[in-house]
Amino acid sequence: MNWQDKRVLVTGAGGFIGSHLTEHLVGRGARVRTLVHYNALGSRGWLDKSPCLGHCEVFAGDITDQESVNRAIRDTEIVFHLAALIAIPYSYTAPASFLRTNAEGTLNVLQAARKAEVERVIHTSTSEVYGTARYVPIDEAHPLQGQSPYSASKIAADKLAEAFSCSFDLPVVTVRPFNTFGPRQSARAVIPTIMTQCLTGETVRLGNLRPIRDLNFVDNIVEGLLAAAESSDAVGQTINLGSGREISIQDLARLIASLTEREMEIVQQLERCRPEKSEVDRLLADNSLAKSLLKWQPRISLEEGLEKSLSWFT
Repeated sequence: MNWQDKRVLVTGAGGFIGSHLTEHLVGRGARVRTLVHYNALGSRGWLDKSPCLGHCEVFAGDITDQESVNRAIRDTEIVFHLAALIAIPYSYTAPASFLRTNAEGTLNVLQAARKAEVERVIHTSTSEVYGTARYVPIDEAHPLQGQSPYSASKIAADKLAEAFSCSFDLPVVTVRPFNTFGPRQSARAVIPTIMTQCLTGETVRLGNLRPIRDLNFVDNIVEGLLAAAESSDAVGQTINLGSGREISIQDLARLIASLTEREMEIVQQLERCRPEKSEVDRLLADNSLAKSLLKWQPRISLEEGLEKSLSWFT
């Protein structure tokens, strides 16, 4: 696809992945409009510190407000929908907020996209919708399991995207990234948590050390999102974006400690653990569909991505 002058909207553009995606689109010559969450401070999230800020149009609004979404999507050709509440621990405290933002917000995007007759909607899901793996590697046919209010709200969003594709022929692609990391990620996430403790002390304190994850550097995920917009074969599909490589949280902490060249004690703290039945024990992607439909596979390895992230956090 020639992105030059393509009219594109990115929802959640002030966030971790959204800001990286926005920069890539601007770099490819797209006419980018961003929807960021309105707040009293006038903050546009990571876009405030991005060199692309002066090269994109910023709409401040609310994904749960239909008129905000209508205005943002009007006259656009491609919509990347990333706006979401993502903090799993907070979803135990405020589940209704997650349902409104992640499910109702997605419904607003789909309705507005249908009205505007956009060329493509890229809906961003999450590997958390699979819950603990019943088999590995996890392909797109794996059962969905709402083990947290967050994952349940994302399952609802995914099913709305599926419904609009089936019912109204809306050209939707659902992209399902496995655990993404990199510069700008929230300090509450596990990799920034480990890195911060490695850089500032001698002990890494974490929750459950046993869960296994498929970790993916943010640039790889952005490239997958762009590929999903470019592939005509992807319309109506749900596609995993994962590395096909797994690592436990304990081994991840040891790997990051080795990259900092420091001797670290790794300690599990029960108060940091999720509720037992809510913990997703294992995630490992089958990315064969992404390889065949999108011609995509991770370009940056786990170790290289960790080095880049560590440099940024330092």
